[in-house]
Formats: sequence, C-alpha cells, structure tokens
Amino acid sequence: MFKSVFTKYITAFMLIILISFGILAGIISSMVRDSTVQSKEELISHTANAARFYVELEYQNSDLGDFNQFCYYNSQNIRSYITNLATTSGDIVLFISDLSGNILLTDAKTPAGYIKGGVPQDTVDSIANGISSQTGTLGGILSTEHITYAAVLRAPSDDGITGGGEAVGIIYTASSAEAVTRLVENMLKTIIMACLWVMLAALIAVYFISDRIISPLKDMSKAAKSFAAGRFDVRVPVTGRDEVAELATAFNGMASSLAGFEDMRRTFLANVSHDLRTPMTTIAGFIDNIIDGVIPPEKHNYYLGVIATEVRRLSRLVNQLLDISRLQAGDRKFNMTTFDICEMARQILISFEQKIEDKKLDVEFETDADSINVIADRDSIYQILYNICDNGIKFSREGGKYRIKLLTKDKKVFVSVYDEGQGIAENELPLVFERFYKSDKSRGLDKTGVGLGLYIAKTIIDAHHEEIWVKSVYGQYCEFIFTLTKSHENPVKSRADEFTN
Repeated sequence: MFKSVFTKYITAFMLIILISFGILAGIISSMVRDSTVQSKEELISHTANAARFYVELEYQNSDLGDFNQFCYYNSQNIRSYITNLATTSGDIVLFISDLSGNILLTDAKTPAGYIKGGVPQDTVDSIANGISSQTGTLGGILSTEHITYAAVLRAPSDDGITGGGEAVGIIYTASSAEAVTRLVENMLKTIIMACLWVMLAALIAVYFISDRIISPLKDMSKAAKSFAAGRFDVRVPVTGRDEVAELATAFNGMASSLAGFEDMRRTFLANVSHDLRTPMTTIAGFIDNIIDGVIPPEKHNYYLGVIATEVRRLSRLVNQLLDISRLQAGDRKFNMTTFDICEMARQILISFEQKIEDKKLDVEFETDADSINVIADRDSIYQILYNICDNGIKFSREGGKYRIKLLTKDKKVFVSVYDEGQGIAENELPLVFERFYKSDKSRGLDKTGVGLGLYIAKTIIDAHHEEIWVKSVYGQYCEFIFTLTKSHENPVKSRADEFTN
C-alpha cells in the first residue's frame, strides 16, 4: 500500500516509463529485424540468381551431360566465381547440391565443417516445388540459424535456351541470422540504458516536484492541527503562482476567516453573557426588592414595567438565536405572498416616530409609486426592514438626514435605508453581514444588539435569491440596500440606477 505522495508519483512515473520504453523497444526491434532480414533476403537472392545464371551458362557450354560430372570437372572455375560472389556480398555462404541433396561445391571461404552432411530430401523437394526463401538451419546442415535463398539450376532446353530445361541441381545462398540477433540485442541494450537514465532523471525530477507540492501540504496539515487545537494564527508560506500556491493562499484566507470568526464568537459570547446577565440581574433585583418590601406598593407598577421591558429584551435575544439555528438547519419555511412594500415601510417608519423625534431627524420617504407590490415572505421582510431602519436611527447623528427610498427597475424593487451619522469604516464593510459582528464595539450607541440582526437579514435575503449590500463613508453616512422581486410590472419611471452610481 502506498504511504506517500512521492511513492505514488515515482511508482506511476516508473510504470509509465517502463511501459513506454517496452512498447518502443518492441516496435523498433520488430522494424529493425524485418528491415535487416528483408535487406539480407534481397542480397542473397540477387547473389543466388547471379550464380545460377553463371552455372547454367557454363553447363550449357560444357560437353558433359551429367550435372554432377560437370561440377566435378569445372569445380575450380565455379568455386572461384561463387567465392568472389560470396566475398563481395559479405558474410554469405554459397554452395551447390544435386537433386538428392548431396553437396557438390562450396565457396572457398566457407570453413570446413561449416556445412554438415547433405540437404534433407524433403527440403530439396520443397525448394524444387517453389519454396526458395526460409530462415533456419536448412534441415540441420547448418549449425546456426541462417537466412537462406535457394535457386533451382536447370539444364538448357532442347531449343538451346539457357536454364530452360529440367532441374539438375540447386544453388544455395545463406547469411547468418546471428548478426540480426546481435543487432537487435545491442539495440535493446541501448534502449534499456536510455530507459535507466530517463528513470534516474525522472526520479530526481519527481523528488523535487513532489517535494515542492508536498511541503505546502505538510504545512497545511500542521496548520489544520493547530486550528483543531484552537490556534488560528498559523499561516502557510506561499511561493510561486501555480495551483498549490493558490491553494495555500485560499488556506490562509480560510485561516484568517476562522480567526475573525473566533474573535467574533468570543465577542458574541461576551455580548450575550452581558445581555443575559444585565436584564436577569435587574429583574432579580427588582423582584427581590418588591418581595422584601424595599419598593413601596405605589412604585410596584413602575418597576414591573421595567421588568417587563427586560423580559422582552431577553425574548428578542432568544428569538434571534433561535432564528439563526432554524436558518442554518433549513427548518425555517418561507411563505411567498404578494404584499405592498411601500405600506410596510410606512408602518415601520411610523412605529419609530418617538425615536425619530428624540433625535430630531430630517426624514425623507421616496418611492416610484404610492404602491409597489413584491413577492416575498412578508414576516421575514418586515423583520429585515425593521432591523435596518432601527439600526439607521440608532446610529444617526442628532438632526441628521434619515431616508427610506423604494425604487423599481425591470423586475426588481430596490429598498434603501440611509442615515447620516457614524457610518462604517471601509475595512469593516466586508464584515458587516458576518455573525456576531458589531461595528459599535464600545456599545456606546448599540447597547442591546449582539451582532446577529444583519447576519439574519443576509441569510433571509439569500434564501429569497435576492441581494443585500451596504455603502458607507465613515463619519458621514451609511446606506443599506436590498432587492425584492416585483409581483407585476409597475408603470413608473425607474430611478434605481441611483443605488449603483
């Protein structure tokens, strides 16, 4: 079983190289063998036919009618000629037999004992029947395999045509096949050496390549173990611009997100603890004082009202936590209905009348039409718009402009809540919709929030397949915008481009 990426890589590379060189060796050796054999066959066939023509011409000019006697008395001339042919053609063995397979003549350069005995009769018969070329030992008379070519020698015909008569003998040319075998073996050795050098080069290359790939992965593994232990300050070194570098960059981005999430989680726990402890302490203290008689009866209603306010505050916090749990689990179902978003915005604005008067805000309400119908979950959109409007008033400066704007474009309605006040710093804008995020970390303005409202709003908007974003200049203004789908076309002129300019 492979235990490392390096082992897997090198094994795969070695197998590919071995298979490739094996196929290459097979193809090349087959081509070389076939080409060499074909070349030798052409050479020995040309030599055999040249010798045949010479012997048949000499036989025609001879007074001897018996072919065996002709070869005996003319052996010197014939041997000299076929020796010259064999020498000129290289490593060729050239000899003549009668139709019984008896060897009559051999070339002078062939060593004694190289040809043993006579040609078997079945081999002679097959040659006489037309099989002229073969590879082997020629029926056992040659000690090693040869490529052989046999030409039938014929007497002159009755009308005097050279070689036109009956068969009288056979002339053989043979070339050792060992040269072909040695050539192929040498070629295979060369291929094997090349394969070994390539494998060595591949081993070195794979080592460095895999090390370049594995090192960041090892660093990521160590960092992941640190994350599991709760340490999110570890980062992976990024080198190069390849996919591994992109992965390392993404991993570091994830680490930063986890670190930020962990900071927000701690802040959230601190805020929740504070928001739970404060009202519970207040409730417990007032109830104890009422029971102990410290608070006079005529003040009971007042302090019971304070207790009721704190209970509602606790209820809102618990409801927000439950909303997050249900949204993340996918248990919250949305009832998509048609309703008037302008009327909803007016109702929410009226509900904040006292807060608006307390801050002396300059309120503006702009719409393309008195009534704009949208398709969405009414309760969820009310929750989102109420929360954004509440934040706008909360963070507005006294006497600043506060505006709600509803504009249409194509099939979308753009809902905007604008306030002049503290705003949000540019580096914090990407974090606004994260869980537990609070821009007012001092709790100077936001004394009741725990950083869940905008996260819930973003989650609900995403579930509606809509968009929500924020534009802000710190210390000047802040504007939250989200989109909804119109239920039908509204015959009004669009000014929604204002949100994207």
